[in-house]
Amino acid sequence: MENTPDLIFLERQAPRIMAKILLVEDDPTVAQAVVDALEFERHLVECFFDGTEGFERLQAFPYDLAVLDWGLPGKLGVDICREYRALGGKCPILMLTGKGEIESKLEGFDSGADDYLAKPFNLRELLARVKALLRRPESVHHDVIEVRGYQLNTKLGKVAVHGREVALLAKEMALLEFLMRHQDRIFNVDDLLDRVWQSDSESSEDAVRQCVTRLRKKIDIDGEPSLITTVKGMGYKIDSKG
Repeated sequence: MENTPDLIFLERQAPRIMAKILLVEDDPTVAQAVVDALEFERHLVECFFDGTEGFERLQAFPYDLAVLDWGLPGKLGVDICREYRALGGKCPILMLTGKGEIESKLEGFDSGADDYLAKPFNLRELLARVKALLRRPESVHHDVIEVRGYQLNTKLGKVAVHGREVALLAKEMALLEFLMRHQDRIFNVDDLLDRVWQSDSESSEDAVRQCVTRLRKKIDIDGEPSLITTVKGMGYKIDSKG
């Protein structure tokens, strides 16, 4: 870092939680500076200092962005990125490193990193990179999403279950689209409130659970497992393999 975190340049009204970010950085000073800057921007940050633990979290939980240091104990950041991408992981990744050589940058990009920031860096530049990555649309954002015989046409606002069209309310449609776009990832109630309900005046834990219940009644097929799986103690997900 160039200096200890000076957040005077962030003097403005910040919105509510914007994104859930995983930070894996073994330098406590750098980690605290980055956490402070991101949290001031109203991002929810989970910070870990060990590469192996960071990799496990990235696999198990949904994040909007991962910020990985290159030289981590346990598992290198570049190896986390490479293995995560090999498993089909889609979360945008910003790589932090003290390695400035062009060969290291190319290795970082080859591993699947979306952007690269060399140390020492300015917090303003870090936040600009984070903002750009969070704006970037996911490659899976197509007009038609399909999983296990369920088809959602986002352009037409229609849902079909094995060819049979099903009428959904707007919030039910939004919830289904979000879960279908993030198949195999577990989201708890708070995750869904932040991502689907956002500033909705009707947002509450009960609203999420009631919406899931209504959605299941409308789209589930008698005698078959629900499309939306409840993972006990963790949340909800759509299992792409059934």
